[in-house]
Amino acid sequence: MKTIAVVGAGIAGLTSAYYLAKAGFDVTVFDKESYPAMACSYANGGQISVSNSQTWNTWSNVLKGIKWLGRKDAPLLLRPSLDWDKAKWLAKFLYHTATNEWARNTAETIRMGIEARHLYNQLEQEEGIQYERLNKGILHIYKNRKYFEEALLLQELYQGNGCEWQIVNSDKLLSVEPNLEYAKDLIGGIYTPSDWTGDIHKFCMSMYEVLKTKYNVRFFFNKPINTIDGFAYHYIVVANGSDARHFSKVIGDKLPIYPVKGYSITINLDNEKSRDHSPSVSLLDDEAKIVSSRFHNSLRVAGTAEITGDNWDIRRDRIEPLLKWVRENFPLVDTRDYKSWACLRPMTPNMMPIVKQSKKESSVFYHVGHGHLGWTLAPYTAKKLVDLIN
Repeated sequence: MKTIAVVGAGIAGLTSAYYLAKAGFDVTVFDKESYPAMACSYANGGQISVSNSQTWNTWSNVLKGIKWLGRKDAPLLLRPSLDWDKAKWLAKFLYHTATNEWARNTAETIRMGIEARHLYNQLEQEEGIQYERLNKGILHIYKNRKYFEEALLLQELYQGNGCEWQIVNSDKLLSVEPNLEYAKDLIGGIYTPSDWTGDIHKFCMSMYEVLKTKYNVRFFFNKPINTIDGFAYHYIVVANGSDARHFSKVIGDKLPIYPVKGYSITINLDNEKSRDHSPSVSLLDDEAKIVSSRFHNSLRVAGTAEITGDNWDIRRDRIEPLLKWVRENFPLVDTRDYKSWACLRPMTPNMMPIVKQSKKESSVFYHVGHGHLGWTLAPYTAKKLVDLIN
């Protein structure tokens, strides 16, 4: 039996381990944290969101980023620093924007996301995974006419690639999510009923137990891995998010990944009034770049992007826009009891995940670079990884 080491115990690493074990490999997983799924797979936005597949490589996004420079509460914040990796990543981002790849890459991401949905359904049925899945779709909401008109133009791209893109006029929004009744200035929305939400951390913990007990996968925690020295395995899968770029430099690959920090808050809904007036349909505010997902007794609100290197600090000025969004749109939800969180999303400059073999070490394979869509795409790309190794 071929042995394989997986570096990383988040959603990318665990789905890799799962499909590798099912394919007959002897799998061992390493992670630098003390438990599984403690980084980007701990408290993300909660959305399996094929309807959020559009890549960021457009000139309109570049102009928005320039306009937001200096705004502490900007949806996308670029913090100036002398960082050669950041400069190279930004240059490559502009290159991929100039080559007008966004429509093709968005179509491919939609296709991958739809396939991943099917794999999640199979995985849940076969393994009994429980993670507070809520099948109420995702509703994009708009208060800005320009943003809404841009969304309408995406209908052909999404529907042409198999994803619903249902236009919802302002007078119909409350029929989709009644608790939007206090949100002001809404002019319309886009609804995708086949998307869903769930707690990624609970999913990963359930997967962890299945892998240990059913598939005999071994786990070693508190193991920061930045080199292949000492690995006695036939293959190594690098699936440790933005840290993969450090690993790749050691062996000479230099992956085009840069960390883009995202934030979330998880609001306790023990208060019955808050629970009754929080949204149950998952929302995506395209202008504010904020998403919400309802769990059994909490509301997850996530968003913003901050390009600031390997910085895990949770900043109050980045949490405040999330709290403000809740207060403005759901004023009856009590926001006093909440937890803050931040992670470093592993972004590639063209927003496409990396599934490939190392050019320097034939035994090394990469399953990284999913950015903000790791929860949406991981099963599909993990299956592609196994095909590549086989």
